[in-house]
Amino acid sequence: MGAPDPMSSALTSSSLRAQPTLRLAFALSMGAAVSLGITRFAYALLLPPMRDDLGWSYALAGGMNTANAVGYLVGALVTPTLMRRFGVARLLIVGAVLASVFMAGSGFVTDAPALLLQRLLAGVASAWVFVAGGLLAARLGEADARTGGAARGGLLLGIYYGGTGFGILLSALLVPQVLRWASDVPHGWTWAWWALALASAAATCLLAWAARAMPDPPAAATPSAVSAMQSEAEAAALRQFGWALAGYALFGMGYIGYMTFVIALLWEQGASAGFVTLFYALLGIACVASSRLWAGLLDRYRGGQPQALLNGLLGVATLLPVLSPSAPVALASGVLFGGVFLSVVASTTALVRHNLPPARWAQGISLFTIVFALGQIVGPTVTGWISDGPGGLARGLVASAIALWIAAVLASRQHALKEIG
Repeated sequence: MGAPDPMSSALTSSSLRAQPTLRLAFALSMGAAVSLGITRFAYALLLPPMRDDLGWSYALAGGMNTANAVGYLVGALVTPTLMRRFGVARLLIVGAVLASVFMAGSGFVTDAPALLLQRLLAGVASAWVFVAGGLLAARLGEADARTGGAARGGLLLGIYYGGTGFGILLSALLVPQVLRWASDVPHGWTWAWWALALASAAATCLLAWAARAMPDPPAAATPSAVSAMQSEAEAAALRQFGWALAGYALFGMGYIGYMTFVIALLWEQGASAGFVTLFYALLGIACVASSRLWAGLLDRYRGGQPQALLNGLLGVATLLPVLSPSAPVALASGVLFGGVFLSVVASTTALVRHNLPPARWAQGISLFTIVFALGQIVGPTVTGWISDGPGGLARGLVASAIALWIAAVLASRQHALKEIG
C-alpha cells in the first residue's frame, strides 16, 4: 500500500486514513443493520405469532409498524439539532444503544398500548442511527475521493444501506430458531425480542469502533448561522427536490406494506417454517449484494432516474407472491425485493450528494428521511386495514405495488439541479 495523501481534506482524520475505506464502510453498515434490519424488519417474522397469541387484527398488527414510523419521524425531525449539539458520531452510538434497550423492552409487555409505545421509542432511536450513519457514509465517500480513491461513492453508500441486509439475514436465522425453542413457553415470542436486542447490542459494538474512526469535522459556522442556513436549505430543497420527495413518500408507503405483511401472506399460503427462513435469508443476502449491483447507477445519474427504475422493479416484486403462491415465485419476489429496496434509500442520499454541497448534506438527508417516515406511518395501517377486508393480504399487497409504481412515475420527473450551492 502507498502512503496516504498528505493533502487529504479536513473531513479525513488520521484515524480514518489509517483504516481501509471498505472496512469502515462495512462497520458503519451496522447502523443500517440495527436501525432497519433488526429494529424494524425483524417484526415481520414476529407478527404472525404475536397476532395469533394476542388476538390482533391486521390493522392493529400493521399499527405496530406505524407506531415505529411515527417514532422514526419524530427522531428524524430532531436529528439535525441533536447532531449539531452532540455530534454525528455520538448520536449514532447513543441511538444504537437505545434501540437495543427498547427492543428488549418489547419482550417484557403484552398489552397493545405498551407495545405500541416500545415500537414508537425504538423508531425514534433508529432514526438517529440511520440518518447519522448515512451522513457518515456520505462523508466517507467524499474523503475517499479527495485522498485519491476511485469514484466509488455509490458503492460506499450502497454498502452502508445494504447493511440492513445483514440485520435481515441475522433475524431470519435467529428468530425462527428462538420461536421454535420457546414454542411451549407462554408468550414465547418475547424471547425472540430479547435475542434480537442482544444481536443489536453486538452490532453496536462494531458500530462504535467505526464511529471512533470517523470523528465529526469541526463546525464551520456559529449555531445561529447554521440554524438560518438549515431553514433556508430545507425550503430550497422542498422546491428543488419536490418530485423526488413525493416519490419517496409513496415508496415509504409501498415498501413497508410488503416488509410488514409478506411473511404473514406466506404463512397463509401454507409455507413451512424452513421456507420462511430461506425466503427471509435470501432477501437479506440480496440486500447486501445490492450495494454492488446498483453502485454504477447511483454514481452515473444526478436526477431521479435511479429512484424511478428501482421503484418500478419493487412494484413487480411486491405483486409476484400475489399472482402465484408457488415457492419459486415467492423466492424470486424476495430476492428481487431485497436486491432493490435499499438502493432506493441510497439513491436519495446520492441525489443529495450529487446536487448539494457537503455543508447541506445533513439537512438534505434529514428532509428525505422525514418524508420517508411520513409514508411509512400511513403504509402499514392502510395495508392492514385493506387486508382485513375482502381479498385479505393479497389485496393489501396489490395496493402497495400500486403505490410503488406511482412513486416511480413521480421520481422520473426529478431533474438534476443546475447548480450546486
